[in-house]
Amino acid sequence: MATLKTLSDKVLDDPAAADRSVRQWDASANKKAQQWRLVPVDGEAGLYVIEGATDGAVLDLADPGKNDTRIVLGEYDDSAESQRWRLVPGEPERTSDLVLDWAPLSHWNGRQSWRLTHNKSALRPAPDASPSFSNVLLVLEKFGSDQDAGGWKADRPNCRPVSQAGWWAGLGDRFLADTRGTGLADIVGLKPAKGAVTSSSRGDGTFGDERVLHPPASSASPKDLWTLADLTGESRPSVVVLAAEGIRVSTQDEGGTFAPAGGELVLKAFGHGPQAGGWLADKHPRFLADTTGNGRLDIIGCHDDGLWVSLQDKEGAYTEALYVLDEFGLGQGWSSADEHPRFPVRTTSDGAVDIIGFGPQGVVVARGRGDGTFEPSQLVLNDYGQAQGWTSEKHLRLLADVTGDGLADIIGFGNEGIWASHNNGDGTFEKAQLVCRGFGYNQDAGGWRVDRHPRFLADITGDGRVDIVGFGGQGVHVARNLFRRFRTR
Repeated sequence: MATLKTLSDKVLDDPAAADRSVRQWDASANKKAQQWRLVPVDGEAGLYVIEGATDGAVLDLADPGKNDTRIVLGEYDDSAESQRWRLVPGEPERTSDLVLDWAPLSHWNGRQSWRLTHNKSALRPAPDASPSFSNVLLVLEKFGSDQDAGGWKADRPNCRPVSQAGWWAGLGDRFLADTRGTGLADIVGLKPAKGAVTSSSRGDGTFGDERVLHPPASSASPKDLWTLADLTGESRPSVVVLAAEGIRVSTQDEGGTFAPAGGELVLKAFGHGPQAGGWLADKHPRFLADTTGNGRLDIIGCHDDGLWVSLQDKEGAYTEALYVLDEFGLGQGWSSADEHPRFPVRTTSDGAVDIIGFGPQGVVVARGRGDGTFEPSQLVLNDYGQAQGWTSEKHLRLLADVTGDGLADIIGFGNEGIWASHNNGDGTFEKAQLVCRGFGYNQDAGGWRVDRHPRFLADITGDGRVDIVGFGGQGVHVARNLFRRFRTR
C-alpha cells in the first residue's frame, strides 16, 4: 500500500465524488482514500493497475480522448488499456558548472561587441564534487587499439571489450586485477599466442614492462571467459575461467606459477555449454562476490529466469547452484549485459552484499540477507537508466568505492565525462555530479567509444580509493583519484 505524491507535494485522493473523479489533496496520515495498491499487469513488464484501498476501484480515464482527460475511479476491466499505468521517474537533477563563453552582439551602426554567456554545450566538474580526479594522462603506450600501441581488439565476434561488469575477459580483452596480492591493480591482457600478459602497477599511477602471467591453455575455447581473483581471502589470486563445462580454477603457488594451465573443474554450472546451463556472455552476467561474509568468494549469475548463487564452503568447494530471486533475469526485462549492467556490491556499512542493476527507469537494488539470498528489488535513484538517456552504445555505468568509506558509489561515463553519485551510507545515492572532463563520449571529453575503449575503476596507487584507467587508441590513460576539490579546464 502506498500514497501517490505529485510534484506539488499533494497526494492522490479519492473524494467520493458523484462523478468518481480523483483529486490532488493534502496528505493525511492513515487516510484510506489516499492509499493505493500497485498491481503488476500479467505479461506486461512495467505496466500496473492502480487500485484504491477503499472499495477496490481502479484508476481509469474518463474518456481516453482529447476532450476529457480526467482521472476517475472505475470497475476493473482486464481489456481496458486506459486502466494500465507506467511509472516513469521525473527528470533527474545533475550538478555541474556551465562554462562561460563570449557571444557576439551586433549594433545598428555596424560596430561589434561581445558579452559573457553560458556555453550550454560545455560543462566543468562541479566545484564541490566529491570525489574528483586529476587530468587524464597517457602513462603507457601499450595495450591500445592503435597499431603502434599493440592493435588490441576482442577476437570474439559481436562482443564488446570487457569493462568492469564481472571483469570476465575473452581473447583480445584487457582488464585490471591484483595479480600479486599486493592490493594494487595491474594491467592484464589476453593474447591468443602468449596467453595472459601483465604490466604491474608501480604504485604511482604508472606501470612496468609487459611479462607473461599465464600460458595459453590448449583446451581453451573462444567462448571461454577469464578473470583473476583471490577466492579464499589469502592474498594469492587464482585464474578463474567460465568454460563450456563450468567453472575451472588454476591456483597460484608461492612462486607465482599457476597450475594446472587448463584449470581444475570445480563446479559444473555457470558455463557456456548446455551441460553447464548455457550461460551466454552477452545475456547472462556472472560475478564473484562474498555474499555471506565468510571471506570466500561465491558465484552469482543472472540467467533467463532470474538470480542464481553457488556458495563456497569453508573447504573451498562450491555448492550446487540455487535459484534465489526471480529478478535481474532476461525474463524480467533485463535484455542484455551491456544495456542493463548488474553488480554485487555493499551499499550499507552494516549490510551484506546487495545486487544493484541499471534498469530502464534508473538504479534498482535488491538487499542482501547475508546468506546468499536477496530481498525483492526497489528503485533507489531515477538516473543512469534508458529513461534518462543512458545507452549501452555510448555510455558505461559502474559501481565502486571512490571515496574510501567501504561503500559502493555510482560512476557513469557519459557524454560530457564522468558523473558520480556518492553513496549516502544507507543504500541511497546523491544526485549525479560531473567529476571529470575526460573518458566521455563527446570529442571534447576524449571521444571514447564503448566498442574500442574499455575503462575501469581500480586502485593503482594503494591509497584505498579507486582511480580511473582507460585503454584508448594510444595506450593506457589514467586519472588519479584526488578526493578533494579539483577543477579541470
